[in-house]
Parts: sequence; structure tokens; C-alpha cells
Amino acid sequence: MPAKSKAQQRAAGAALSAKRGETPKKELKGASKQMEESMSEKQLEEFASTKTKGKPQHVSK
Repeated sequence: MPAKSKAQQRAAGAALSAKRGETPKKELKGASKQMEESMSEKQLEEFASTKTKGKPQHVSK
């Protein structure tokens, strides 16, 4: 499942970094904090590895 926006991809990258122990979990905020808690490392890798070319900054709900 690819990321739908650049913001979603960046949040997944931050969550993945925290899940791997590269950054402290206490530094996460908002969506990245929720993603880290609810998604597996494999799911986060899929979101974070999405190409950003042609993606909008943010997606409206």
C-alpha cells in the first residue's frame, strides 16, 4: 500500500526510524506516533519507500 502524499511518506519514515530504534520514540508527533504504534515494520517500509515524484504535499480527507 503506497503513501498517498509526501507528508504521509515522511511520517512513515519517521515512524520506521523510531521502530528500528534509530530515533527516540518520544520525538514522534501526530501521525508518525500513531503509525509507529499501529503498523508493522514491513508496512512502514512500504509507505516510506514510495516514490514522491508526482505526489501532492497533503491529501484532503
